[in-house]
Amino acid sequence: MSFVRRAATVLAATAALTAGLALPALAHVTIQPGTAEQGGFIKVAFRVPNERDNASTTKIEVSFPTDHPLAFVSVKPVPGWQVKVTESKLPAPVKTEYGDLDEAVTKVVWEGGKINPGEFQEFEVSMGQLPKDVDSLMFPTKQTYSGGEVVDWSEAPKSDGTEAEHPAPLLKLVPAAAEGSTAHTSASPATSPTGPASPSVAPVAAASSSDGTARLLGGAGLVVGVIGVVIGVLGLRRRPSA
Repeated sequence: MSFVRRAATVLAATAALTAGLALPALAHVTIQPGTAEQGGFIKVAFRVPNERDNASTTKIEVSFPTDHPLAFVSVKPVPGWQVKVTESKLPAPVKTEYGDLDEAVTKVVWEGGKINPGEFQEFEVSMGQLPKDVDSLMFPTKQTYSGGEVVDWSEAPKSDGTEAEHPAPLLKLVPAAAEGSTAHTSASPATSPTGPASPSVAPVAAASSSDGTARLLGGAGLVVGVIGVVIGVLGLRRRPSA
């Protein structure tokens, strides 16, 4: 019985470790999809999970880059939430294909709604034109809870490749596909300056499902493997000696 108890303890510890490894990757505020083409337009969703058991998320504040400002930004209404889009004068005019840009969206705030414990919400934005001379854009985000706590998701990726404790949502930019080749599949329907396309949540939902499923299956596989080892060892111990 002592061996059985020890085996059960190992199994429980492994399951806890698996959950601990999977949950932080799912708990951060992220931007979906996480990759877009340089020079293009894209619809993204800022995915905000509620990490607290005793408080709800009541406000989300996303800062937009001023060193590489976006000339076109529009938001999709979220039922139960009020949104405020702030345009500010840039430190210096930025040359674009549509002329010099003196002002741009620098902040978008959603508040008045509620993300309860165990839930998440997605806040969709259509934006462009994405810069052609950088490989990523950061969107520092502040998450406010009903108890007054503010979590600042603003840390840049670490140089050693490890993840920061509170990473900012990061949109990676890749070179545009050559004319005639297959379009980049992770991008959602784009918005053009001549007329915003109606955002669709379907591409975001598909990405979310596959990403979460992969993590859960990986964790489940590890736990099942440990169970198999424990059962095998128990079988060997119970086998009568010759």
